[in-house]
Amino acid sequence: MYTRLWIPACIGVGSNLDDPVAQVRAALTGLGALPGTRVQFMSGLYRNPPMGSPDQPDYVNAVACILTQLAPRDLLSALQALERKLGRDRVAQVRWGPRCIDLDILTYACRSIDEEGLCIPHPGISRRNFVLFPLLEIAPELPIPGLDSVRRLAADVDGSMLERVAG
Repeated sequence: MYTRLWIPACIGVGSNLDDPVAQVRAALTGLGALPGTRVQFMSGLYRNPPMGSPDQPDYVNAVACILTQLAPRDLLSALQALERKLGRDRVAQVRWGPRCIDLDILTYACRSIDEEGLCIPHPGISRRNFVLFPLLEIAPELPIPGLDSVRRLAADVDGSMLERVAG
């Protein structure tokens, strides 16, 4: 379903398998090909330790700010279709385990949504340096509904384990 308006949204992108830098770049390119969607800003790419089991490769993460005419649930479906196209098998993967690509809706306008399978803003956004620091590059004053600005949230997390790997 399309809205008539262009809605700003932020998308988190991550990978730790199959050449993560190339996977993240392919996903960022793929975002611009989604129906009714335009990429406005992309952060640099950051390497960071995995959140889950430590016996997996480091992740590479980035954030893209987009304008979309897709409704939130349709945007989620489009992101999951892009993940499948890039080789992700959600059924076979373990939560917080290794994956070739992961796309998350971080924000959708100033909306708060808490539905089965769709929670916006992303529930872990305020604690995830690999989301906040890339977002800080491209939208430092962005208000995260129910929380604070990206700049203020980023000031409260440790970024010392992040390594910028590409622009």
